[in-house]
Amino acid sequence: MSTCSISALGERLDFTSRKHNFSQPSSRLSGPTVPILQMAYSERTPPPRHAQTGSSLCPAVSLLLVLFTCNVRYAACGASNIVLILSDDQDVELGGMTPMKKTKLLIGDAGATFSNAVATALGCPSRSSILTGNYPHNHAVRNDSLAGNCSSPLWQKGPETLALPVYLSKRKYRTFFAGKYLEQYGTKEAGEFAHVPPGWDLWHALVGDTKYYNYSLSVNGKEEKHGDSYEKDYFTDLILNRSLEFLDKRSLGQPFFMMLSPPAAHAPWTAAPQYQKEFSDVKAPRDGSFNKPGKDKHWLLRQPPNPMAGSSMDFLDDAYRKRWQTLLSVDDMVEKLVKKLEDLKELNNTYIFYASDNGFHAGQFSLPIDKRQLYEFDIRVPLMVRGPGIAPKQIAPVLNIDLAPTILDISGSDLPIMDGQSFLSQMAPSLRSGPSRSCFLVEHTGEGSPVPDPACPKLGCGLSHCLPNCVCEDSYNNTYACVRTLVGINLQYCEFSDNESFVEVYNLTSDLSQLVNIVKKVDPALLQAMNQHLIKLQSCAGSRLSLGYVKGPHTNRLDVD
Repeated sequence: MSTCSISALGERLDFTSRKHNFSQPSSRLSGPTVPILQMAYSERTPPPRHAQTGSSLCPAVSLLLVLFTCNVRYAACGASNIVLILSDDQDVELGGMTPMKKTKLLIGDAGATFSNAVATALGCPSRSSILTGNYPHNHAVRNDSLAGNCSSPLWQKGPETLALPVYLSKRKYRTFFAGKYLEQYGTKEAGEFAHVPPGWDLWHALVGDTKYYNYSLSVNGKEEKHGDSYEKDYFTDLILNRSLEFLDKRSLGQPFFMMLSPPAAHAPWTAAPQYQKEFSDVKAPRDGSFNKPGKDKHWLLRQPPNPMAGSSMDFLDDAYRKRWQTLLSVDDMVEKLVKKLEDLKELNNTYIFYASDNGFHAGQFSLPIDKRQLYEFDIRVPLMVRGPGIAPKQIAPVLNIDLAPTILDISGSDLPIMDGQSFLSQMAPSLRSGPSRSCFLVEHTGEGSPVPDPACPKLGCGLSHCLPNCVCEDSYNNTYACVRTLVGINLQYCEFSDNESFVEVYNLTSDLSQLVNIVKKVDPALLQAMNQHLIKLQSCAGSRLSLGYVKGPHTNRLDVD
C-alpha cells in the first residue's frame, strides 16, 4: 500500500495566512489534488494570553471596513448560578432545533435566542475555545487528534490550567461536569481516567468520543464502566440523573456552575427506545446547496460525485432522522432540569445557556454527512440563554469564544485577556451598550491518513473520514482560515494552506447558500486588504482582536470586475 511522502514539504500545525498578490489574474481553480501538509502540535505554538495588564494588539490594517471603538465591561452580580448545556454536532441551518420544542419554550422563549451564533466547524477545537475563550491559533487545539493537541499533555499543562472552571473556582463556585469533554480525553496518551482537569469539584466525563451505551467514565479520576441497559446506562439520561443528584446535594448559599455535554446529535445516533420510530417521514432539507457540485471550491469539495448516488441520499436521510431522534432525550433533559431548578427555588437566580459545539451538513455540495467545512451549515450553531434580566430576540453576532468571558462576567470575575468578549451587556436591558464586531475569524486544520482510505483508494493518501461512493470529508490540506466582515457587505474571505494557494470569497448578503466563489470578480485591492487583515487576525490575541478593530472607510458596495 502506498504512503504519502510529505516530509520534504515540512510539518507544521499553525497555518498562518500568507501574503498574496492579487494584482495579476490567476486561475485559482486548478492545481494538484493531493494533500501537502501533515499537522503536528509543537511547543513552538504559544499558549493563550491571560491575566495581562495590557492587551497584545495588532497594528491597524487599512481595510474597506469601519473602526469600532472599545466598550467597557459590565459586571453582574456574582451570586447567580450558571448552567451550560452543550450538545454535539447540532446544526441550526438545517433545522437542528426543530425537535427541541421544550428547549425553545423553556430557554429560548423565556430568554434570548441568538440567531447569529458561530463556532469552529469541529468539536475539539470548538470545545477548547468554549473552555478558554480563545481562537484555535491561541489555545493551539487544531483538530480532534492527539497530534492536533486535543486533550494532549501540552493542552493539559497550558490552556487547560487557564480554562473557565479554574476562574469560577476562585469565585467560590461549586463546579460540576457530566458528559463528553474532549474527543481524546481519557486515552492513554492523555492521562487516562486519572486526569481530572483543574477547577472541577465533581467530574463525570466520557472517555473518548461519543457513545450512548457501552462506554467508560472518569468519575472524579476513577474508572466507571457502563453497559447496554437503557435504564442504567443510556448516556444522555445518565448525565441528567447525575446533574439532578448534584442539585439535590448542593450547598445552600453557594453558587454553582454545571456543564452538561450530552452525546446527541453525534454518531452513532442511538436514540432512546421510546423515540426510535419518531420522524419516520422526515428527510434532510433540500436547500439551496443540497446535491450541488462544488465546482469553484477547494479541491476536496470538487471530488464528491454529483449528482449524489441514491444510496448516499438514503444514508443521509436516515442519519438526519436518527439525529433528531437522539435530540428528543436532550429536550427531555432540559425540561426536567428546569423543573428541578424551579422546585428548588433556584430558577430565577440561574442563567441557563444552550449551545452546540459545531454545525453539520447533510447533502450540501454533495457531501453526505459531517462537519469541518467553512460554510454556514457547519459553523452556525444554536445559542439560547435565559436568566435574570435577559432580553429576548438577540441578533448580534456571538462566537463560541464569547461563552467563557460571558459566564465569567456573570460570576463577577475580573476578566482575563481572552479573544472572546462578554455579551452579557447585550442580553440585559440595563446594559444594552455592549460591544459590537466588525469581523471575526474561522479556522480549521485538516486531518488525513498517511495511507489511502479503503473506501476511496483512487484519491490516494492524505484523506480522512471517507464514506461509501468515494466521498471524503477531510484531508491534510483542508486547512483554512477565514475572515468574515459584518459591516456593510457581509463578506467571507478564506485561504487554504496548500500548493493551490486557493482562495474562496462569498457575498453572504446576496448568496446565502455560498454557491458562487466570487474571488475572480472582486476588486483586487479589497482582496489584498482582506488577506492582510487575515494575517493580522491570526497573529494576535485579546478581545479587541476578536471585535475586529481596523481602520478604514465604511463601504456598502462590493466592487467587482
